[in-house]
Amino acid sequence: MLLDEIKSPYDGAILGQVPIATLEDLNLVLANAQTGANLWRRTPAHIRSEVLLKAAEITAQNIEELAQTISGETGKSITEARAEASRCPEIIKLSAFEGSQLYGSTLPLDANKGTGFEKIGFTLRQPVGVVVAISPFNYPALLVLHKIAPALAVGNAVVLKPARTTPLSALLIAKYFTQAGLPDNALQVITGPGSTLGDALVSDPRVRKVSFTGSTNTGRHISSIAGVKKLSLELGSSCPVIVLNDADIDLATDAIAIGGYVNAGQVCISVQRVLVDKKIVNDFLAALKPKVESIRIGNPKSADTKVGTLISEKEAERVENSIRSAVKDGAKLLTGGDREGALVRPAIVYDVNPKSPFAQEELFGPAISVSTFENLPESIEMANDSIYGLGAGIFTRNIDAAIQSAREIDSGNIHINWTPLWRADLMPYGGLKSSGIGKEGVRSTVSEMTEEKTIILHGKTWK
Repeated sequence: MLLDEIKSPYDGAILGQVPIATLEDLNLVLANAQTGANLWRRTPAHIRSEVLLKAAEITAQNIEELAQTISGETGKSITEARAEASRCPEIIKLSAFEGSQLYGSTLPLDANKGTGFEKIGFTLRQPVGVVVAISPFNYPALLVLHKIAPALAVGNAVVLKPARTTPLSALLIAKYFTQAGLPDNALQVITGPGSTLGDALVSDPRVRKVSFTGSTNTGRHISSIAGVKKLSLELGSSCPVIVLNDADIDLATDAIAIGGYVNAGQVCISVQRVLVDKKIVNDFLAALKPKVESIRIGNPKSADTKVGTLISEKEAERVENSIRSAVKDGAKLLTGGDREGALVRPAIVYDVNPKSPFAQEELFGPAISVSTFENLPESIEMANDSIYGLGAGIFTRNIDAAIQSAREIDSGNIHINWTPLWRADLMPYGGLKSSGIGKEGVRSTVSEMTEEKTIILHGKTWK
């Protein structure tokens, strides 16, 4: 059996090995998933809920183990990794509740002309069956659970394909579920190259639902080969944040200094495009620059480190080159941007052409672009001038401007007086345009992981 070595992006230390699955392995996994789905869907909701609550308890008892694994394989700071790990038990508990509450509805059939009281109609929800979950590297525990916990809670079997660079966190989570009593074949983890395994998984007719988080290009490819099945695609972004001239500059710069650089900017809702009113841009930059320069980077396992590495040195080189290209095209590098291995110092790039690749393409790194505007309509037009529409933010004290922005910005999540880098695990979460289709957030995912049937009871016409 061939093995993948999982290495730390910080120092290259080998953290573990995982199997490189073959297409033959995958066929067996999907056959087992069908068996698991048939068993698990026939398990009462209260028993499924008990298993998930036990999994949440076991996860809570192993927060530090999970955090150390997350930090090791992603290179994110241990502080950020502990924050991610601490959210995991709560997602499982929330899923246990929402997954046990599959309410249907009664249908007013007698409102249909020609129909009396001799018929009764209602709806039922049931699990889709076999779910394929394909998760990214940047939140290797949290985003895994946003897919698998609701899917399992409602009675599906899940085949999980984690990112090839970060499978160890996913395997730990699967272990916790197994220890909690999840039946064999209800959850299986398959590791190896997405280019072969991913295509085979999403196109297989035994799979009734695909939940994917990753790039827009990969999402388009999945759409083209998946066939007739349910899809949830959480894709790319280039999130805008508008700062109006009446904004609280301290609040805005505090939030942007967090929202642009957490997890080394490797977050789909990270701040990328900052659009600032020309009247206040100098004050804004003067307040933002020292806050960004105070962000400590370095060894992810150090308690003093705020921002760790990117996922690989190759990705760090890509971000460094993107910053250099922006400067070559006429933008100004105010701070940061230098690289050491997989570490990139948080950067502010000012006077960026809002139509340039640096603003338009998803950066996924610790840098923000700053551009200016004249008025609110222009700022909204600039915010919408993107193929993406996942998250956006606006800073203003003007309620009218806030309402207009909420109405007119084309984004799945809009934050007033904060950046888009904020998420409650229960809220609907997903994008517009090329940022994807479908919604996550536990209650929304429960709906996405089930199908609705309409039942009609036909009686005799009353005399």
